[in-house]
Amino acid sequence: MRAVTWQGKRDVRVQDVADPRLLEPTDAVIRVTSSGICGSDLHLYEVLGSFMEQGDILGHEPMGVVEEVGSAVEGITSGDRVVVPFNIACGHCFYCDQGLFSQCETTQVREYGKGGSLFGYTKLYGHVPGGQAERLRVPQAQFGPIKVPSGPPDERFLYLSDVVPTAWQAVEYAGIPQGGSVTVLGLGPIGQMSARIAKHRGAGKVIGVDLVDERLALARRYGVDAMDLRQHKHIADAIRDRTDGRGTDSVIDAVGMEAHGAPMAGMAQQLVSLLPSAVAAKLTERAGVDRLSALYLAIDVVRRGGTISLSGVYGGMIDPMPLMNLFDKQVQLRMGQANVRAWVDDIMPLLTGDGDPLGVEDLATHLLPLEEAPHAYEMFQKKQDGAVKVVLKP
Repeated sequence: MRAVTWQGKRDVRVQDVADPRLLEPTDAVIRVTSSGICGSDLHLYEVLGSFMEQGDILGHEPMGVVEEVGSAVEGITSGDRVVVPFNIACGHCFYCDQGLFSQCETTQVREYGKGGSLFGYTKLYGHVPGGQAERLRVPQAQFGPIKVPSGPPDERFLYLSDVVPTAWQAVEYAGIPQGGSVTVLGLGPIGQMSARIAKHRGAGKVIGVDLVDERLALARRYGVDAMDLRQHKHIADAIRDRTDGRGTDSVIDAVGMEAHGAPMAGMAQQLVSLLPSAVAAKLTERAGVDRLSALYLAIDVVRRGGTISLSGVYGGMIDPMPLMNLFDKQVQLRMGQANVRAWVDDIMPLLTGDGDPLGVEDLATHLLPLEEAPHAYEMFQKKQDGAVKVVLKP
């Protein structure tokens, strides 16, 4: 089959690889019909390459049609249309029973002290081949895959794999009071959907911050007060001016480790990425730093007694945290990988009912053949051609 493989920093290629097959009774194999490129994939493309191996298959946002199921798989069968969550969870362990599917004990990567395995996301998270391919082996298929109805285009359901549950959890963790206010930092796919979900769930004021024209325009179409970072010398003061001088009740950081405006940390990330992989991996595990400008802005913007929700990925081990400010402002902080299956029952009626209240069908700006993945990654990483969300079609 054809698949998108990692070959090195900023180097992905579409190659012939072995077809997946059933290895365990709990496996399934699906024929992939759509697979998204995520902002988290760009971390592998850029700064987390030391945890990758040449030939690794990328991607953790797939959906498709079931071709085979193992003997222990019930609930799905050949021919079913399914979305595959990015986290691999058994559904019955201690953490799964608490709805913490990203921490599944059955698939935890204990060698590296990490939570549950993920598709297409480094040896730290199980080294499981990803879904930017013509076919995908799905472990724990007795629980993971989400059946969806036939008829609507893939883009109606594809984002159940990651984007919509991640944004839903970000809003849930943000604890926005009914009619209250929230700032969303970063208006990429997660930020766009977080802003829409916040409005859907009753937020009275939703402020979005970005510096990419297309992202700002898209957010404004959905009633977001989108602020261009380039036009404000002190963006936190501008947000306080909009919120009675206090700041917003909540802040969602949808940016993460590669935030704009942190040149020293950015330089450190680039220097580490030039080291041999074994050395770079050890250095990152022990002394990695993130670009924290988005998080520092979140701490500045949130009102006293407010809540910060982190959905952007962070990977640093010695990041300096301004604990005095957090303590003084009595800020609550929640974070973590999305527990996809925990939110599906809340989200599904919005996807299968009348209309498209979350605007999922207009999120993708580019639908491209799988063979164009190298161009798609470069375009998405460089924010070219108005790319907000790219979906590959095998």
